[in-house]
Amino acid sequence: MLSTTDFRRGLKIEWDGVPYEIVDFQHVKPGKGGAFVRTKLKNMLNGRVVENTFRSGEKVEKPDLETREMQFLYREGPDFVFMDMSNYEQTHVGGAQLGDKGGYLVDGMELKMLMYNGAPLDIDLPASVILTVSDTEPGVKGDTVSGASKPAKLESGITVNVPLFINTGERIKVDTRSGEYIGRE
Repeated sequence: MLSTTDFRRGLKIEWDGVPYEIVDFQHVKPGKGGAFVRTKLKNMLNGRVVENTFRSGEKVEKPDLETREMQFLYREGPDFVFMDMSNYEQTHVGGAQLGDKGGYLVDGMELKMLMYNGAPLDIDLPASVILTVSDTEPGVKGDTVSGASKPAKLESGITVNVPLFINTGERIKVDTRSGEYIGRE
């Protein structure tokens, strides 16, 4: 059990049988009446943000969350297939559940998966990944104007803006948090 005194940004709690992450909180002690904690909570299942007020000292459950080492194996239609590195079981995760994160997955990539009651909830991507450019306009030698960019489709299916000198077949480093080009590999 967690008390309102334990609340901090990023803490995961279970409230009404649903896992939430605390986005923001404020401890309020009015002149009249008891103290309370005003919170903004992000639903970890659907991403919605709700506001709730807890009385000071109120207890909430700790969610049944665990982190597992997984390896991305392949895409199967809209789904992604992962293998648990400890027991070699395969897990299918829907593309809608991963959202934009699915565009940064490369076959064989090892990562951490957050599980809630044994079901996959979210993946923890590395800060950057190396992907191959599968299609872009040809680069022109000497085209190094600073700030100029062109779209490039990568092997995973996402499109990233890259400098003009990048060609098809080159391997580039992409930031998974912002989706921006970092550099050549």
